[in-house]
Amino acid sequence: MADHDLPEGWEVHNSKSQGGRKYYLNTFTKKSQWEKPDMNDGSTKVVQCSHLLVKHEGSRRPSSWKQENITRTKEEAIELLKGFREQIVSGEVSFASLASRESDCSSAKKGGDLNFFGPGQMQKPFEDASFSLKVGEMSGIVDTDSGVHIIMRTA
Repeated sequence: MADHDLPEGWEVHNSKSQGGRKYYLNTFTKKSQWEKPDMNDGSTKVVQCSHLLVKHEGSRRPSSWKQENITRTKEEAIELLKGFREQIVSGEVSFASLASRESDCSSAKKGGDLNFFGPGQMQKPFEDASFSLKVGEMSGIVDTDSGVHIIMRTA
């Protein structure tokens, strides 16, 4: 059931176990609550992003589906990402196809798609970059404990 004065992604439902009492479901996170979500409540905001991760020797876990022991330096990882970003911007290759070949994240098998996420679900630098992007926009290089990323906001 849609309700036009709810934030994007929220629906109102009637509880079968509570005698038809209204509850609110966030279709992105699949979480429900009894209180009506506030239209201006930033905590209900979710984004969908894809990313391309390049790990380096200083990454939290310097291994991936592609390589058991990653020994490149952080500077080398950044240079790789700069080249990948140029290929995408030039139209030489799509973000998804490059992420599926080159990303050190297991999301590579989905073209880098991370699905929907909200505040507090990603590392802070990643979250800040993701929420600052417009749909269809690609980030610069984002440095986290996992490695270095470029992020494409998709929704």
